[in-house]
Amino acid sequence: MPEERNHINKFDRELENLGISLTSVQKEQFDRYYEMLVERNKVMNLTGITDYDEVNLKHFTDSLTIARVQDMEQVSTMIDIGTGAGFPGIPIKIAFPHIKIVLLDSLNKRLKFLNEVIKELSLNDVETLHGRAEDHARKNEYREKFDLCVSRAVANLSTLSEYCLPFVKKNGTFISYKSGTSEEEIKGAERAVDILGGKIENIDKFVLPGTDMGRALVQIRKIKNTQCGYPRKAGIPGKEPL
Repeated sequence: MPEERNHINKFDRELENLGISLTSVQKEQFDRYYEMLVERNKVMNLTGITDYDEVNLKHFTDSLTIARVQDMEQVSTMIDIGTGAGFPGIPIKIAFPHIKIVLLDSLNKRLKFLNEVIKELSLNDVETLHGRAEDHARKNEYREKFDLCVSRAVANLSTLSEYCLPFVKKNGTFISYKSGTSEEEIKGAERAVDILGGKIENIDKFVLPGTDMGRALVQIRKIKNTQCGYPRKAGIPGKEPL
């Protein structure tokens, strides 16, 4: 179908700009993920975006913009905090299948959906984890065990840093997906990032192609281990950011 080819070419072009090339199997995985997302969205709130091109751009391509700042071939382990419908974790896993990924979310029904996606797409080395970041970050099997932590969750960067940095190994990276108008929020998070053992290394600002959506990838390097008092008890980072 010519129309379908145009869709695929559009997605291919955007990923090409990011230095990402997909196999036919990976393209099929993205299409199947899209179908499952739209189908399940009829009965539970996963996304406000359901148009094929828009999902490809605003969810899939947006998730993969991480390749602008991070060499994903050098990443072996990754955790996605507040993964929701699987963004950015599932698109990253499809595009970079060598990475072992944990998808964490506080809502179990979203994880049930993601487990179906993982099975349907035959994705290996993906774990879904139910609960709060503050609780799991204190467990030995997850604390400071990941090369990379990502989050597209809508939370203040000070709060997100307390959720995310405890999962990151020393010399690893936390990347937060933010809007293009987050300067004040990023500046306000510097103290929290420092307390938690991190350093803001790079802020990559750009406009998502074909839209007026300003985006920012905040790249935070873990330069020292997080003190054992962090994260604080569940709920506190959100109510009283550092």
